[in-house]
Amino acid sequence: PPGPRGNIPGKNVDIPRGGANPPGNLSAISNINYLLSVEQNRADRYSAYFGESLTSQPMVAENIRDTLSKIASQTKSRSAIIYVNLFADRLELLLFTPDGSAIRKTVPQADRTGVLTLAKEFRQEISNPRKRNTTSYKESAQKLYDRLIAPLETDLQNQDINTLLFSLDTGLRSLPLAALYDGKKFLVEKYSLAQIPTISLTDTRYQSLQNASVLAMGAAEFTKLSPLPAVPVELANIVDLWPGKSFLNEQFTLNNLKSQRNQRHDQIIHLATHSEFQPGAARDSYIQLWDEKLQLNQLRQLGWNNPPVELLVLSACRTALGDEQTELGFAGFAFQAGVKSVLASLWYVSDEGTLALMSEFYQQLKTAPIKAEALRQAQIAMIKGQVRIEQGVLRGSFAFSSKRAGSETPISPELASMGDRNLAHPYYWAAFTMIGSPW
Repeated sequence: PPGPRGNIPGKNVDIPRGGANPPGNLSAISNINYLLSVEQNRADRYSAYFGESLTSQPMVAENIRDTLSKIASQTKSRSAIIYVNLFADRLELLLFTPDGSAIRKTVPQADRTGVLTLAKEFRQEISNPRKRNTTSYKESAQKLYDRLIAPLETDLQNQDINTLLFSLDTGLRSLPLAALYDGKKFLVEKYSLAQIPTISLTDTRYQSLQNASVLAMGAAEFTKLSPLPAVPVELANIVDLWPGKSFLNEQFTLNNLKSQRNQRHDQIIHLATHSEFQPGAARDSYIQLWDEKLQLNQLRQLGWNNPPVELLVLSACRTALGDEQTELGFAGFAFQAGVKSVLASLWYVSDEGTLALMSEFYQQLKTAPIKAEALRQAQIAMIKGQVRIEQGVLRGSFAFSSKRAGSETPISPELASMGDRNLAHPYYWAAFTMIGSPW
């Protein structure tokens, strides 16, 4: 398949308004101004893609610093923002920390074409189901880690950072960041992670989910799409672990979604179904309901920001990431939906892997200080083999909290017939990405 459009050196680069190729020796103030220009440039691009003029005031450094500082006091999570910029002759990393520092690192040995080639190779290796029993992804995973993370590692450690928000350049927004590899550990074993379009398009207010309820809807059978036999178990597990209601198949309609939302005001909405991020405008991407497609550009019309939906989970989704517009739709998903955070996948994830990760994620969400940490803990549990399919049942810490199953969760006959399944390979867990606020 063709690579990202951004493969052409110098094409679609996020260039600050001050012009390309700024001098390498910038003062601290210049670093901040440069970062803010990148932020504004990206916000304008997302605004153009979604066809909406952004009414928010231009972001200033004090606002970002105050946000990160406030979040740290509320959640004990110290967060930093990393902007990744690709140029024809270099890679630039911009780090904004809770103390208001803007740190700029240039990686001259990593140019745009080389980084995008590595990213494409990494994504292909990690998302190929035929390579689930190999470690073929590790070479490109480590090279990308060396370019994108290693130059900032000392700064991150010095600031005691444990949550990273990435604003990525064209061609990198479909990168499974969680599976970047330092030679010993995956990135997700070190940090909670989220991808944001920009910080100015991200709802940064913190609200605990400890007393939240869930509206869980999904479909296991489709007229033209492949069935998802794990969905009924997934929905049952979620409303087993959390207060809420679930609706399956013919009850999964737009009218019922609107009706339940208006009646219940749940803070978490979980949709277990197919979805597709397509090239083109936002209206070309959709979530599949029982009887119709819900277009990406229709989501905000559902009024999910009043009262605010804290978390929208798209489970077992199908994506077609690969060009700039599709990436913009995915990375800007939470903003477009009018919700604070979205959990969605970067590739055609497996039904059984999704069931496992979602079940563990909702268990971890009960106690995790922030959403991204719940996702991190669920992914680590899969890496360590603590969540697995064994002798026809799904095993994990969530099962011990289950009102129905005790220490194990039965799964559908279709999945049980696959036999035992170790879910430690990143194919099963690295696709799932927190979009928007990690908090």
